[in-house]
Amino acid sequence: MKPVLQVALDLLNADRAIAIAHDAVNGGADWLEVGTPLIKSEGMDIVRQLREQFPGKILVADMKIMDTGALETEMAAKAGADVICLLGVSDDSTIRDAVKSARKYGVKLMVDLIGVPDIAKRAKMLEALGADYLCIHVGIDEQMHGKKPRQVLSSLAKQTSLPIAVAGGLNSETVADMIGVGACIIIVGGAITKAKSVTEATRLIKKAMTQKKSIKTDLFKKYDTTQLCEAFRRVSTPNISDAMHKQGALQGIRPVIPGFHMVGRALTVRTMDGDWAKPIEAIDKADKGSVLVVDVNQGRTAVWGELATWSASLKGLAGVVIDGAVRDYDDLMKIKFPIFSRYIVPNAGEPKGFGEIGAEIMCGGQIVRTGDWIIGDDSGVVVVPQEIAQEIANRALDVKEQENRIREEIKHGGSLGSVLKVKKWEKKVG
Repeated sequence: MKPVLQVALDLLNADRAIAIAHDAVNGGADWLEVGTPLIKSEGMDIVRQLREQFPGKILVADMKIMDTGALETEMAAKAGADVICLLGVSDDSTIRDAVKSARKYGVKLMVDLIGVPDIAKRAKMLEALGADYLCIHVGIDEQMHGKKPRQVLSSLAKQTSLPIAVAGGLNSETVADMIGVGACIIIVGGAITKAKSVTEATRLIKKAMTQKKSIKTDLFKKYDTTQLCEAFRRVSTPNISDAMHKQGALQGIRPVIPGFHMVGRALTVRTMDGDWAKPIEAIDKADKGSVLVVDVNQGRTAVWGELATWSASLKGLAGVVIDGAVRDYDDLMKIKFPIFSRYIVPNAGEPKGFGEIGAEIMCGGQIVRTGDWIIGDDSGVVVVPQEIAQEIANRALDVKEQENRIREEIKHGGSLGSVLKVKKWEKKVG
């Protein structure tokens, strides 16, 4: 089977999906997938609309059928789908009924292996049951934790004669490799549907597939644990807050000097109002690239100023966050070092040495531990717990990329309300 590009329309609104589908087809998309979120949002009508709009294209309905195999296959087939997806974890009886219905209505079945514990064993059973295609699928939530489809795909390709589809955060850098290890159907979602130009993004991925060559991209990637600093540098604190479901923002902490994008791992400091001994000692203890996060319990006497800033800057620290006060504002403006605090005052205290370095603290109403990621910009500061940093970095990038696409749709004559169908998605009460 010649490799085909299947574009997954995992959106919520029909008009956006149809517009993106037209652009993707213009860029060379072979198959169009009516994604599960789109089917759940718009029902079978979106399958019918896309069939009317694209009479000559293979239309895939990602129903994720797990029960009533015959009924749901019939629904999608009658609406105009050519290929219908069901879940490999379904009971064999569901698979059999879906196969019978598919044969009756002249459509194909693609079995999604997401969540299947023994993929090789299940693939052999599905082939015997009558599946037409198998799909190696790393879900979006799994992608955020760094899971990738390559290893499973490579193994499965040696054990089945069925054409294999692959989905899981693919882009122009990775599609050629997927073909090289056995994929026939390349399923791409966000790297196309979130692109500034859907047509150009589709063309780029088709080029990579045709030439069997990796084409570098800075977008639509998933970052591993060694790349988190780079990932966080690409996103804003609002992106991160959205990715954390509005959590993580340090309340009342603002940039002393605007224009910085601070990223680093925390070294925590607890001290008392006006006692600047521990913050100064922490500069010497901190690794290059760290962010000092200082809990002064909102004290209004400065524990940081010009000389501390020079010391931190020359040490190579990424910045400082103080739930308390700083001073020497005029001099701080000249040094140009990222400082975030609650207050700016003229008066400083004395070095008494109370407090500790490296312990769990509260800053801006958030728990911060040494090693957590601290990101600051003109909107404020957020803390990302180290144990979920990879997930949040990737989700924040997804938020940014979604916004990039919406911005383009607004520029082309929409409004935020019309693009997002705000009224449609307001919560219904009563």
